[in-house]
Amino acid sequence: MAKEISIADFDVIVIGAGINGAGIARDAAMRGLKVLVLDKGDIGGGTSSWSTRLIHGGLRYLEHGELGLVRESLRERDCLLNIAPHLVRPLQILLPIYKHAHRGGWTIRAGMIAYDVLSFGKSLPRHRMLSVSETLRQAPGLNREDLLGAAVYFDAQVEFAERLVLENVLAAIEHGATVITYAHVERLLIENGKVCGVEYSVVQSPGFKKQDRVSRGQEGGLPPQRGCPAGDPGLAPALPLRAQRVATAPIVINAAGPWIDQVLMTSGADSSRLIGGTKGSHLVIAPFAGAPDSAIYVEAETDRRPFFIIPWNGNYLIGTTDIRYHGDLDRVRIEAEEIEYLLRETNRVIPTAQLNRAHILYTYSGVRPLPFVNDKEAQSITRKRFIRASPQRDNLFSIVGGKLTTYRSLAQETVDLILKRLGKNKPTCTTDQVALPGAMVQHEIVELPKLSEQTNHRFARIYGTRSSAVKKLISDDFSLGEIFDPETGAIAAEVVFAFKSEFAQTLSDCLLRRTMVGLNSTCGLDAVEAAAGIAQKHLGWSAHRVAQETAAYRNEISRRILR
Repeated sequence: MAKEISIADFDVIVIGAGINGAGIARDAAMRGLKVLVLDKGDIGGGTSSWSTRLIHGGLRYLEHGELGLVRESLRERDCLLNIAPHLVRPLQILLPIYKHAHRGGWTIRAGMIAYDVLSFGKSLPRHRMLSVSETLRQAPGLNREDLLGAAVYFDAQVEFAERLVLENVLAAIEHGATVITYAHVERLLIENGKVCGVEYSVVQSPGFKKQDRVSRGQEGGLPPQRGCPAGDPGLAPALPLRAQRVATAPIVINAAGPWIDQVLMTSGADSSRLIGGTKGSHLVIAPFAGAPDSAIYVEAETDRRPFFIIPWNGNYLIGTTDIRYHGDLDRVRIEAEEIEYLLRETNRVIPTAQLNRAHILYTYSGVRPLPFVNDKEAQSITRKRFIRASPQRDNLFSIVGGKLTTYRSLAQETVDLILKRLGKNKPTCTTDQVALPGAMVQHEIVELPKLSEQTNHRFARIYGTRSSAVKKLISDDFSLGEIFDPETGAIAAEVVFAFKSEFAQTLSDCLLRRTMVGLNSTCGLDAVEAAAGIAQKHLGWSAHRVAQETAAYRNEISRRILR
């Protein structure tokens, strides 16, 4: 291992660039703190990518009496609709009522009324109760047996949660934060019983040209890492180069999601288990017979747990499961019984669907970073989030729980705590008022050849107002306007933009978490070679790197494709 010790002082080090870490970094940087973010993978590459992609008030939390969480979620839902309207949009949801369901008509009606009361004054419409005939007009494919009617209400959907995480990171960088991806925290540094920083390593894969994985804000940051030796990158050493570094800060925030306990183990302090995560899995299926136009939220017959059937990205998202998980956090896959459960319950709710494994385009699974509890049903574990101080390291805080909907308020609470511990004045938090980068007004007008309606539509829902920066690349090279994925209408400029302006480091970063092409009906397999060819032509990739990157991409998505 090559030693490259770089010491830099920060106010706070955030471990994890998922939605919680990204939100904390944005808030802290906007309030003048010097922030370092480290993630062992890519931005938003963990649990944040594996959710049901909803920004919701937590209707189900009402039955567990978590009124405060529902109230907070409804408030934050409206906030995200305002600061990220290009990514977060209203979603109509149909909740069918069946005669023998665990949650009967009166229960659902009472829940709807409570939901409306708690969301009083918010921007989305109130609920409506439907008769049987009205319900079937809304969703003709629904199972009619014992159907009593339905409730219609509104929440919101974040179609590409990965972009929500990314834009929080982009905002943090704009305000001076330093973000380093593919940086593995080896250990927490202890001095006089307190955490004073971290030692981490950054791996540079063989065959790559020199590549700086440090994304620096206005205040600079750590020096760039060393890449492979100069010359033909195909002659790089057989093993990856590993640069080891140190960074210091008086506060460390452990926002590593399901990996929180693994990070704490490196501190050398005795610590009780914090995470007792449950696995959630989803199916992605092409439009099918009886598929609804709006989302359906319905109780499963098997375990009485509600699940969703949601129009998403031109297909349907069906999920989720909620089961205990004790396996490898880096290789979470859907199990056969989960597939059977989701298919069976969907076919029961929509009898004409007649879905089987052959209808599944792909799947995805992740682990929720829920608090550890003994002998409790997975679905009844609280969805509240906690900021846990280490009992032996009082300047080390771990973020337990949390969700996409409430990440911003969690970040505000965390940064308030950081400022208090640092003895600094508490500047006003403005993250609820300042738009994310893709929702900010762009004054520059770019004259370009006309792009297809399909491409313009995808630009609006992926990049928002940042679309102008992508389109500007075409003015210098018209070939960048060529479509490389006919299904989504993605163009070559997006690949270049992902690497040059959005800190993508690998083809997987580019396709799965920047351009979103990796979420098309084939998981991007029909576009991976074209994308790599664009990088070879416009970014100078060698043939060796092209081969490596395409192979690595296929390997990464292998757990999504059923065998």
